[in-house]
Amino acid sequence: MKPFMDEDFLLETETAKKLYHEHAEHMPIIDYHCHLQPKEIYEDKKFRNLSEVWLGAGDRYGDHYKWRALRARGYEEDSISGPDDDYKKFTQFAESMPYFVGNPLYHWSHLEMRRYFGIDEIINAENAPVIWEKANKVLETLTTREMMYKMNVKTVCTTDDPVDSLEWHKKMSEDATLKVKVLPAFRPDKAINVELSWFADWVKSLAEVVGRPINSLNDLCTALAERIKFFDEMGSKLADHALDVVHYAPASYGEANAVFLKGMTGDSISDEEQDKYKGYILVFLAREYSKYGWTQQYHIGAMRNNSKAMLGKIGPDTGFDAIEDSTYMEKLSGLLGEIDMDGNLPKTILYCLNPGDNYALTVLAGCFQKEGVKNRVQVGTAWWFLDQQDGMRQNMETLMQVGLIAQSVGMLTDSRSFLAYPRHEYYRRILCNMLGNLVESGQYPLEELPRLGKIVEDICYNNAAEYFGFGD
Repeated sequence: MKPFMDEDFLLETETAKKLYHEHAEHMPIIDYHCHLQPKEIYEDKKFRNLSEVWLGAGDRYGDHYKWRALRARGYEEDSISGPDDDYKKFTQFAESMPYFVGNPLYHWSHLEMRRYFGIDEIINAENAPVIWEKANKVLETLTTREMMYKMNVKTVCTTDDPVDSLEWHKKMSEDATLKVKVLPAFRPDKAINVELSWFADWVKSLAEVVGRPINSLNDLCTALAERIKFFDEMGSKLADHALDVVHYAPASYGEANAVFLKGMTGDSISDEEQDKYKGYILVFLAREYSKYGWTQQYHIGAMRNNSKAMLGKIGPDTGFDAIEDSTYMEKLSGLLGEIDMDGNLPKTILYCLNPGDNYALTVLAGCFQKEGVKNRVQVGTAWWFLDQQDGMRQNMETLMQVGLIAQSVGMLTDSRSFLAYPRHEYYRRILCNMLGNLVESGQYPLEELPRLGKIVEDICYNNAAEYFGFGD
C-alpha cells in the first residue's frame, strides 16, 4: 500500500517520477487566467484567519468548489458563503473532509495545507483545532504576495471589465517591490450579452468612461477599440470571453445595429438576433486583438445561475452553475472562419465545459493553424468542473490523439483563491504520469527521455511564455 500523498503521489512509474521531480516540479507558474482581485495583490493583503483565505470572507466571494461540497452536506448558506462565524465555517469544512473521498477537494485541500502552511496532519474534525492554530500562526506573515512567491508564480493575468480603470494594475506596474508580473485581461462579456437586462446600463457606464455618448453599434465598437488600446498600454496580452452558448451568424452592420438598439431599449431579442449581433461584435473584437498580437480565450459551455431561488437570495456567480449541452460546432466554425478570412484570426484558446466536446473542439482547432505560429488555435486545459483527474486525463489524451500536447500552454487556476496554485502541481503530476506510462509501455522510446523532459518543461511554463509573449 502506498503512503497517503507521498512525494510520488499520482506517479506510478519510475519514468513518471523522473519526469516530475527532474523537470516539472520546479518550473515556474504562469497563471494566465484567474479571478484574483488586483487590489488584494497590490495591498499585499493579510488574511485574518484560515477560514477567510480558504473558504471566503463571508461576502459571497470565495471558492465555489468548496461551497458546493458544503451545500451537499446540508449546512446553512450563511455558514458557507455568508457572514457566519469564521471558526464555525472552518470546523464544518474540516469535519466534512473525510466525506470528500474521491473528490479532488480532498487532494487539493491537503496540498494547500502542506505547500502553504507546512501542515501534514490529515484534515478531519479531530485535527481541526491544531490545523487552525498552526495555519493562523503562518498567516501572520503569509500575505497574498508571499503566497505567490512561495509557489514560484511569475505572471498572473486577472479578469477585468472594459470599464475598469485598472488603477491597481497601474500601481503594481510602478511597484518595484512586487516580484510577480500582474497583468489585466480584457473581459467584454457585458458588451456582448445584448439580451440581458443590464446591457443598456453597462453601455452607459462605458460611455462615461470614454467621455461621449454611445448611441449606435459603431459608437460601441469605437469605444471598445479605445479600451483595448488602453488595456494594451497597461500590459494586457489576453482577452477572455464566457461564451456559454456560441452565437454566430453572418450579419451586416445594419442588422447588428438594429439588435443593439433593441438591447438599449430593453426589447426582447430572439436567438437569431443574438446570432447576428454577437457574431458581428466577436468578429470585430478578434480583429482588434489581432492588431496588438493578443490571445483570445473562448470559454464555452457554462449554464449559469440554475437555482433561481438562490440567485434571488445571494446573487449571481456564487456556485450554482452547471454544464451546458448545446451543440455549437457549426457556429463556432463559422465564427473562426469569418475572422480568418482576412488573416486576422488571433491566437485563440478554446475551452469546453462539457467533456463530450473535447474531441470535436480539438479537431476543429487544428483547422485554423498558421505558418510561423505554434498552435495558433488550441484547446485549453480541462476547465472548471473538469479540472480533476478524470477530466484532465481525458483532455490530455485528446490532445495527444488529435492535437499536439507538446505545444500546449498548460495549466491555469481560473480561481478566486490565492491557495489554488497547488492545482498546477496536480496537473503536472498527472501529465508526467501519462507521459511516463507511454515510455514504460513501449509507446515512446526511452532514448528520447531527455527530449521528453524538455517537452514537460515546455508544457509547464515555456510554451505559455512564448505563446503569450511574456518572456522572463
